[in-house]
Amino acid sequence: MNEKNVPDKAQLLEEIEKLIAYGREEPTINPDLLVYLSVEDLINIKRKLLERVGTLSEEDKAWLEQFKKYE
Repeated sequence: MNEKNVPDKAQLLEEIEKLIAYGREEPTINPDLLVYLSVEDLINIKRKLLERVGTLSEEDKAWLEQFKKYE
């Protein structure tokens, strides 16, 4: 992956948090975990969450579209 396009850990964690916390206000991921996860780990987690869109309702799919990045 090109370094220009690599998001930082905090940004990825925030995006993953939004995917997991759908409909909840309280945080679901402890930001201290960033020390133990690589950027690649976080990218893979986000990718897996986005892959689950196929099993969601149309309303959920529309909500998740905000997280897709188009080139």
